[in-house]
Amino acid sequence: MFVPTTGVPMEPIASQPPFERTLTVGGRSFRYASLDALPESRRLPVCLKILLENVIRRAPSEDEARRRAQTVIEAGLAGRAGAEIEFMPARVLFQDFTGVPVFCDFAAMRDAAAERGEDPAKVNPLIPCTLVIDHSVTADVVSCPEAAQENARIEAERNAERFAFLKWAAESFDNVEIVPPGVGICHQLNVERFCRVAWTDAADASAPLVYFDTLVGTDSHTPTANGLGVLGWGVGGIEAEAAALGQPVTMTVPPVVGVRLTGALRSGTSGMDVALAFAERLRKEGVVGCLLEVTGPGAETLSVTQRTTIANMTPEYGATATFFPADDATFAQLECFGRSPEEVELARAYLAAQGMLDADDGIVYQRIIEIDLSGVEPSLAGPSRPHDRVPISRLRERFRGALADAGREPEAAFTTSLDGMPCEVRHGAIAIAAVTSCTTATDPAMMVAAGLVARRAADLGCTVPPWVKTVFAPGSHATTALLARLGLIEPLAELGFAVCGWGCMSCIGNSGPVFPGMEAIAGECELTSVLSGNRNFEGRISPHVAQNYLCAPALVIAYALAGTMDIDLSRQAVCDGAAGPVYLSDLLPSDEEVVNALARADLADVYARTAREPMCGSSRWQALAAPEGAAYRWDPASTYVRRPTFLDGRCADPVFSVEGARALVYLGDFVTTDHISPAGAIAPDGPAARYLRENGVDDASFNSFGARRGNHEVMMRGTFANVRLDNRLAAGKRGGWTLDPVTGDITSVFDAAMSARDAGIPLIVLAGKMYGSGSSRDWAAKGPQLLGVRAVIAESFERIHRSNLIGMGIVPLAFKPGDTAPALGLVGDESFTIEPIDLCSLGQRPVETRVVACGPDGRRVDFLVDVRVDTPAEGAYLAAGGILPFVLDNVLA
Repeated sequence: MFVPTTGVPMEPIASQPPFERTLTVGGRSFRYASLDALPESRRLPVCLKILLENVIRRAPSEDEARRRAQTVIEAGLAGRAGAEIEFMPARVLFQDFTGVPVFCDFAAMRDAAAERGEDPAKVNPLIPCTLVIDHSVTADVVSCPEAAQENARIEAERNAERFAFLKWAAESFDNVEIVPPGVGICHQLNVERFCRVAWTDAADASAPLVYFDTLVGTDSHTPTANGLGVLGWGVGGIEAEAAALGQPVTMTVPPVVGVRLTGALRSGTSGMDVALAFAERLRKEGVVGCLLEVTGPGAETLSVTQRTTIANMTPEYGATATFFPADDATFAQLECFGRSPEEVELARAYLAAQGMLDADDGIVYQRIIEIDLSGVEPSLAGPSRPHDRVPISRLRERFRGALADAGREPEAAFTTSLDGMPCEVRHGAIAIAAVTSCTTATDPAMMVAAGLVARRAADLGCTVPPWVKTVFAPGSHATTALLARLGLIEPLAELGFAVCGWGCMSCIGNSGPVFPGMEAIAGECELTSVLSGNRNFEGRISPHVAQNYLCAPALVIAYALAGTMDIDLSRQAVCDGAAGPVYLSDLLPSDEEVVNALARADLADVYARTAREPMCGSSRWQALAAPEGAAYRWDPASTYVRRPTFLDGRCADPVFSVEGARALVYLGDFVTTDHISPAGAIAPDGPAARYLRENGVDDASFNSFGARRGNHEVMMRGTFANVRLDNRLAAGKRGGWTLDPVTGDITSVFDAAMSARDAGIPLIVLAGKMYGSGSSRDWAAKGPQLLGVRAVIAESFERIHRSNLIGMGIVPLAFKPGDTAPALGLVGDESFTIEPIDLCSLGQRPVETRVVACGPDGRRVDFLVDVRVDTPAEGAYLAAGGILPFVLDNVLA
């Protein structure tokens, strides 16, 4: 499959970029916008220099370039956030869960264009867009040689409609490439195959324009590429589709925090341990919305794939990017990944020409945070937040603390049936152990260490208890080939970790069912999971698992052997082997063993061989028929892909106000996008299940919310439907329940919203700190919009979700410091009036407005809130009714 390596101009720009210079590499000339013309930029952090080049290159004149440059330079040298800039990435990366609704929106925009008498083909991506199908495969079949083949078959059958739609998109739109299912995870493929560090526009073949490789992606873990010196971050699908259609990403110049690393990792410590240490420390430091730039002597001791692991976890502490500037190790890794000598030489020469490879002690950061790598120790994170790190020695204490919070008796035992045999388990029994995710599979050292643990365990006669479902989903075929070359696939499979597919699986919640005997006791027994992924939010991994822990792959194997999280592996035996107790020290390989194994494997040859494999997909994918034509032929009977309604009946209004609104939900702190719009299993007793049954879908074919994101009818019914959602309006019921504002009954969130809509009552959401943490999923904003939510009032917002709310026409409002919904005495049964907000003035200065809440008993609460609309462009999106109508108008104009 051909993956684009060139970009095209997105807007009228000068015939040559301001400050143009010529660079000769390998006898070929390249044009570039030189930062030398802006000597004051030399003290900027590297990531700001990349943004600076982006804004000046796209300026229509040198005067305008200098004006734009000053915005970046002034903020950077002052070490603070700055004014608005427009950033246009070189490319956009999608995965299928977020990509399907994006292309549904594109198709609906084409329909809208046709209805206006315009050419539908005007709606077309203008920059390279790569969509990797990696979120669809589920671990239904595990622990057998045919697991991967069977899961691929099931995936193809379940998702035929979605896949046919994506094949239509690939054929119908220019600049769109679809990577078929079964190839790998988007972020791992991005670093292994797509990242270039320097990107070229071949519009002028005699002297192409060269610039920094940058991207945005519809997955929050897009910053993985930062470990390779490529600046990129996650955005919602709404913002990504606007960028793809030529609308720059508007943002304020972000503050840049320096993270200075000292020391070196101790033996036995992995990149995942550093990533968890980063998450804990930086969440405490408060870096939401910041760019982080990693420097210092400790950074030089990390391999590039360790850096990608650390960068991958960026959204877990709310930052925009965790950037590792390119160095000699970066270029060596590009060569190892199989980039051509010409590509690597161009990247090195371009960065040198831009002054990126010169050491400069005068760089200005907002502040500098020091982390000593020698203090990092093997750890886990859990039971429900990635930044809640815990050393191995304190895991049992952490687990039992969560057990006590749940009101469970530590010594309770439960008898169940597994494979027809009676079996006794206790609280903490591991229901799912998964080696998966782009976070850790991208690093060959961690994957080899896991394989070596499995081989030692097999040699010692260790076995995994029968209640543990073992999932092994390598992030790419390169990972599988590496382990196979070292003879480590067999011992992994012997323990039950047979390859069951190439995709996100448990990390995204596609764990498949736990074993029937474990499901039977899930209500009584505190079941756990352990996985080498990046997210462990409540209800995400499995609705039957209460506590979820993240760690390095080698530790996943060890805890799977133990069968429980109620254990201290720093002191207790992992399990019994053929000759007696086996301890963690008996299983873990030394750093030298891992290094020697990698040397024997010849990584460069592994990557070279897998890179030559065409990404054309399986025979099922190739045989799948897809519609033709510029306009998509919507099937009214489809329960997977339906024409979205976001453009229907939208009208522009420069003033926002709400009268007589009621709270749809009243939530606490750290409400994640998984809580708002779950991606996993569709509960059989909810409105989404009712809709599917009414449309002829049997329970066994429900699939997941993530797979049905192309159907707004399913997704709006799944909004706020997480089984572990705590809503203060639900009278103690956990899950997707709330107070009907019309009848006063406790009912489903969807039914309450429809009741309010029929009565003409607008809705709001009340929440606490860090509202919208986690994934970048746009449905966490699209769903509430379809339910009639006009505003969210929270103590604070995570970056991506705040942007998504604005993109869907929902106004984010923040309580004043010190104010909270409970502290103000809000109960949730009040009627809310939000005083008028002039949307056209937003983003130019801080704006506040007044909210008046009146209770049914006559009580009244007045309070001020900050309008969290940070740029004039965001105000324009709201005034247009959302980003989609705004962009459509621009495209057709």
